[in-house]
Amino acid sequence: MSYNQSNQYFTEAQQLFPGGVNSPVRAFKSVGGTPVFIEQGEGAKVRDVDGNEYIDFCCSWGPLILGHAPQPVISQVTEAIAKGTSFGTPTVAENKLGKLILDHNPYVERIRFVSSGTEAVMSALRLARGYTGRNKILKFEGCYHGHVDSLMVNAGSGLATLGTASSKGIPTNVIEDTIVVPLDDIDAVKAAFEKYPEEIACAIIEPIPANNGLLKQRKEFLEELKTVCHEHCALLFFDEVISGFRVGFSGAAGYYDIKPDIVSYGKIIGGGFPVGAYAGSKKLMDYIAPVGSVYQAGTLSGNPVAMTAGYAQLSECAKPGFYEDQEKRTQYFVNEINAFAKEAGISFHLTTIGSIFWCVFGDKDIRKSSDIDTDKMPTFAKLFHALLNQGIYMGPSGYEVGFISKAHTQEVLDEALSRFKAALGETFEIAEYQA
Repeated sequence: MSYNQSNQYFTEAQQLFPGGVNSPVRAFKSVGGTPVFIEQGEGAKVRDVDGNEYIDFCCSWGPLILGHAPQPVISQVTEAIAKGTSFGTPTVAENKLGKLILDHNPYVERIRFVSSGTEAVMSALRLARGYTGRNKILKFEGCYHGHVDSLMVNAGSGLATLGTASSKGIPTNVIEDTIVVPLDDIDAVKAAFEKYPEEIACAIIEPIPANNGLLKQRKEFLEELKTVCHEHCALLFFDEVISGFRVGFSGAAGYYDIKPDIVSYGKIIGGGFPVGAYAGSKKLMDYIAPVGSVYQAGTLSGNPVAMTAGYAQLSECAKPGFYEDQEKRTQYFVNEINAFAKEAGISFHLTTIGSIFWCVFGDKDIRKSSDIDTDKMPTFAKLFHALLNQGIYMGPSGYEVGFISKAHTQEVLDEALSRFKAALGETFEIAEYQA
C-alpha cells in the first residue's frame, strides 16, 4: 500500500497540532510509523486519502455500533441539521433520546446529557461528593475514566494508598483524595474503606474494563464491591462509556444484573457525534441543579443534532435480537482466529465479551492490568502493521480493544478472517505464510 498522501498530511498536521494529532493515540507512537488519514467510511469499511481500503475494527473507538454512515442515522441527522444546529433551549430531541434510554433501562430513573464521556464522569463525581458529603474516591488500577484530573492517577506502593499523578500538570492536592486499588481484589477494597472510614464518597469502576486491555471481571467481585460500598454508605459508580449499549442496551449493569448508584455513558449514545451522559435514581439525580445544589451546565449539552443521531442509532439497538446477533457474529470471528492460533501453535488468542474483543499474547485471559505482558507490545506493533498492509484497521495500541458493528456481516468477517490469519502468519513467521 502507498501512504504518500497520509505522510504529506501528517507533515502538515505536525505544524498545526501537538504531535500532529488532536488525541494522543492517533499518532501511532506506540506502534511506529505515520498515521493514516481516513477520508470516508461506509458500513464496515473505511478508505484513506491514498485510496487504501480497510475493514475497520476501531469503529471510532466504539461509538459506531451500526457501522459507518448507517442510513437511519444519516437521514435523520440530515433532516435535523436543516432545522438548525444548536439553540441553547430545550428540544424535543432531548426528550426522545432520554425517554428511549430510560424506557429500556431499568437500572436508572433520571439522566443528564453532557458533551463527552470525560465530562460525564467529572460531573458524576461532583454529584457523588455532593450527595454523600465526602471527598475521597476509590478507583481501580487499569480502569480509565477520561482525562479527569482526580482520576489520572497511578497506584501507590501500598495495598490501599493514595496514588500519584499519571500526567504532568495535575497538582498533588487534586489527587490527594483518590485511592487506587487493584482490580479483582476485594480485600484491597475492604482495606481502603477500613483505612478511610466515612471518607469515601464512591467507588468508580469500569465494570467491563476496556481501556487498558479487556480485563473481564468476575460477577462475584462486582457484587462484593457493591456490598462493601453500601455497608460504608458509599456509592457504586459504573463507568459505562464503553460498555454501555455495547454488551446490551442496559450495559454491564444489565449484563451482570447489578444495579449501580451512578452510571456514566458516552460513545454509542451519540451515534457518532460528541455526547456523554450520567444517570441514576430520581433521588440522587435531584441533587443536580436546577432542582438541587450540585451545579453542572453545558452550552451544547443535549445538542439537537447529536440527540437525533443518538436516537436513530439506539432505536436500532433496541430492536429484538440486536445484541444476540452482535455477540453471535463476534464469537464466530473470535473462535475462528483462536482455532487458527491453536493449530499454528502460536501463543495468541482473542478474548471477548459482547461485541468487544482484544488481542492477548498468551493463552489465558487477564483480569488485572499488572498481569499484562508489556514485553509483548513490540509484537503487537508488528501485528498492527501486518494487519494494516492486509487492509484491516485496528486501534494503534496493544492496550486498545476492537469492536464489531452491525455492518460486520458474515461475508465481511470471512474476508477479515483470511486477512487476519495472514497477518498473524507474517507476525509469528508461520512457514505457510512466508513469501
